[in-house]
Amino acid sequence: MRRTLTVLLTTAALAVAPVCLAARAAAKHGPVPAPPKPRTVITHGSVVIDGRRIPYTATAGTIILRNKAGKPTASMFYVAYVKDGVHDPARRPVTFAYNGGPGFASALVDVGGFGPRRIEWPAPGQVGAEQPPYRLVPNGYSILKSTDLVFIDAVGTGYSRIVGAGKPAMFYGIDADARAFTQFIERYIQQYGRFQSPKFLLGESYGTTRSAVLAQDLVGKGVYLDGVILCSSALDLATLNFTPGNDLPYELYLPSYAAVAWYHHRLEPQPPDLAAFVRRVERFAGGSYAHALFEGSALSARQKTRLAARLARYTGLPAELWERADLRIPLSVFQRRLLGAGRSTGRFDARFSTPELQPLLPQQGDSAAGAATTAVWGALSAGFDEYLQHGLDYRSDRLYVQLNPAAFKAWHWQRYEPPLSGLDQGVGTSDSVMRVKNVAPALARAMSDDPGMQLMLNNGWFDLATPFFATDYTIAHLGLPATLEHNIHEYYYPVGHMLYLNPAALAQLAHNIDAFIAGAARRG
Repeated sequence: MRRTLTVLLTTAALAVAPVCLAARAAAKHGPVPAPPKPRTVITHGSVVIDGRRIPYTATAGTIILRNKAGKPTASMFYVAYVKDGVHDPARRPVTFAYNGGPGFASALVDVGGFGPRRIEWPAPGQVGAEQPPYRLVPNGYSILKSTDLVFIDAVGTGYSRIVGAGKPAMFYGIDADARAFTQFIERYIQQYGRFQSPKFLLGESYGTTRSAVLAQDLVGKGVYLDGVILCSSALDLATLNFTPGNDLPYELYLPSYAAVAWYHHRLEPQPPDLAAFVRRVERFAGGSYAHALFEGSALSARQKTRLAARLARYTGLPAELWERADLRIPLSVFQRRLLGAGRSTGRFDARFSTPELQPLLPQQGDSAAGAATTAVWGALSAGFDEYLQHGLDYRSDRLYVQLNPAAFKAWHWQRYEPPLSGLDQGVGTSDSVMRVKNVAPALARAMSDDPGMQLMLNNGWFDLATPFFATDYTIAHLGLPATLEHNIHEYYYPVGHMLYLNPAALAQLAHNIDAFIAGAARRG
């Protein structure tokens, strides 16, 4: 009897122990928060595109990500638009869209130009339009015409947040970020039964970096893609960074310098046709100019003078400056010197300009946010917050995070991939190779493993953040077999980084994306 009692008491003590530990933990750290639950808010709307009214269901909500043990790690926010009245909705194309940063929410690609409502953006020089109130209007250029849309906020942005067992390192990095988006897309497909839908990715800026790795991850899990749409690509970051000893960006930025100088009428004589002029500069950049940079100090003074004169004709900057800069003018210098009079061009969209507060310093002052950002930031922040509350009926006691600098600061830029060949063995680890800031091989692998996947590249002539010639260079060096080259489709528009800021460009962009999706879905 005594032995039985002892066993019962011991069992009871074991049962009570976790409760006591939890009570002590609650007393020390506060109560343990309840596991988050997914939330959805559904509204209905319609938009007229090409003269036809398209009714749709809008869902603003969250999907919970979990670790291998099934514990919640993140709550990812999304806004989905699904066309109503479709005969077989489970087979209608669906596009997963997002912005970049890293650390930027996806509101910009939603109300920027692809969703059924859009902000009326200020044009260059329209300072009054940069002030409230802002207009959110039906978007007759929305690609909802050809595909359902799911706009996803990366963890740490928008209303997406780390929860439960989640840690920043699980989301703030090239591979970690892609894994989070992979799980979100898998869960969305499962929750809404989109297994048979033609599937597309649409990324802007760092969103294109994400798309390359995400495409590889999804295909590796058997989620094949009909197409990947890249807007303002950043795939190989070595093509974009003016670091000492790296001459490649000088070559690849030169055609963008020329296009921006053309836009601001800094050329004499002014070429009549932008595209033809840019192609001429591209041939020079990849030929004589690239060879001169390769020569380095072996280049003769006579050759340098001759090349500086040609660079001046192409960019509007004086030949003397090109010579003094050893034929290498970095982006910040070009932005500050092109217009003069204490004004600097935008980086994201060089059609915009802004006065400099510290014009005599070698770099722009900390107070300069950038001309394009300054022009659209107020409309984006206020316009989307109002749209969430009054258009989508989604309310939260949290602030919607358009930009999270902490995520960018914590970002892990290195990644590992399987070796491309036996020659790679012994580098890094025994079965993988470190790839630093170049995700183009991941995109090539995805296209090779999923040979029906189509790739669309959209570039702005006046984009000084991700220049179009750098995209051309990166795609030309993917190393794809000739049989897959015809899967690549590239387009150029008279605008900067955010391709939808120019209404004329938005109309052409929407037309091209609609055609791309229709063609890729037919092939599938």
